[in-house]
Amino acid sequence: MALIIPKKYKQKLLPETTEVAIKLIKDKFQKQLARALNLRRVTAPLFVLAGTGINDDLNGVEPPVAFNIACMAGQRAEVVHSLAKWKRMKLGAYDIAPGYGIYTDMNAIRTSEDLDNLHSLYVDQWDWEQTITADDRTLAYLKQTVEKIYFAVKETEWMIYEHFPHITPRLPQSITFLHTEELLQMYPTLSPKDREAEAARRYGAVFLIGIGSRLSNGEKHDGRAPDYDDWTTPNSDGYCGLNGDIILWDNILEVPFELSSMGVRVNAEALTRQLEICHCTERQQLPFHRSLLQGELPESIGGGIGQSRLCMFLLQKAHIGEVQASIWPEEQIATCAQHGILLM
Repeated sequence: MALIIPKKYKQKLLPETTEVAIKLIKDKFQKQLARALNLRRVTAPLFVLAGTGINDDLNGVEPPVAFNIACMAGQRAEVVHSLAKWKRMKLGAYDIAPGYGIYTDMNAIRTSEDLDNLHSLYVDQWDWEQTITADDRTLAYLKQTVEKIYFAVKETEWMIYEHFPHITPRLPQSITFLHTEELLQMYPTLSPKDREAEAARRYGAVFLIGIGSRLSNGEKHDGRAPDYDDWTTPNSDGYCGLNGDIILWDNILEVPFELSSMGVRVNAEALTRQLEICHCTERQQLPFHRSLLQGELPESIGGGIGQSRLCMFLLQKAHIGEVQASIWPEEQIATCAQHGILLM
C-alpha cells in the first residue's frame, strides 16, 4: 500500500492530547479484553533463542532481527515476531485451566515491512492466549471469542466518544463473519486485498475465516505460518479453517484495516498436516514442535491485537506514526507534514 493522503484531513486531537487519549485507550481496552476472555497479564520476552521453534515465522519468509550473545558462546537470539508459541508454552507452565488465559504487551521489530499509513518497523500488540478443551476446537467457539473481542473494541470506542464527543463512533453494532471462500465467490474477479476492501466497506467490520488455506481457485487468500493457527481443519460451515483476521473499514483512508490476527491453535494432527503442506516437516524436530506432537502443550486459542492500530483507528488518525514513535523515510515525514499529518 502506497502512502495515502486523505482529502481535507484534519487532526481531531492535538499531539499532546493524543498522548492522553492513547493511554486512555490502552488502559480501557486491556481491562475489557482481560475481563471478556478471563485473562491475566504476564511478562513477555523481547527476544528468544534461535533454533528452538518458539519464534513465529508469520508468512514464513520474514527474517527476524537477530544478534549473538557474547557471554553464551555466541548463541544466536532473535527479536520476536509475535508470541503465539511462547504463550502456549506459558499456559502449560502455569497450568491454566480451560476458559482462562494470559495476555501481554508484545513489542517486535519487523524489518521487512513497507512503511506506509498502516505499517511500521515497530510492532506493538496485546498478545493473548486462552486454554481450551478439545471440544472447544469449533467454529462456534472461535466466533464467540471474536464477538467478545469486538465488544471490547466497541466499549473502548464509546469511552473515547465520552471523553472527546467530536470523535463520533463509526463501528457497526456487530461484526460480520465470512469465510475467505465465500469472499472469493462474492467477488471472483478481484484480488484478495480488493475482496477484503469490498467486504469491509460493505459491512464495516468483518472476521475473515480460513487465512492460509487454499481456495477453490487454488490460491491462498493470504499466507499464514503452518505451526500456530489451524487453517486446514474442516469446520461447521463446510470450509476449512479455525482462524481468521478482524478487518474494519477505515473511512478516513478508505481502506480495509486489519486489527487482529487470531485463531484456534494447531493440535498434533493439524500441525503434522500443515507442515507437510508447507514442505517443512523438519520443524517436527524443534523443541516446541516436539512438545506439541507429544501432547505436552494444552489446546488453546489466541491472537494479537495491534495497540497502535487500535489507537489509530479509534482516534481517527491518518497514519500510524501519529500514535507511535518509529522511523519513517524523510520524504514521507515531509509529505505528511504538508498535509497536517504530524508523525511522532
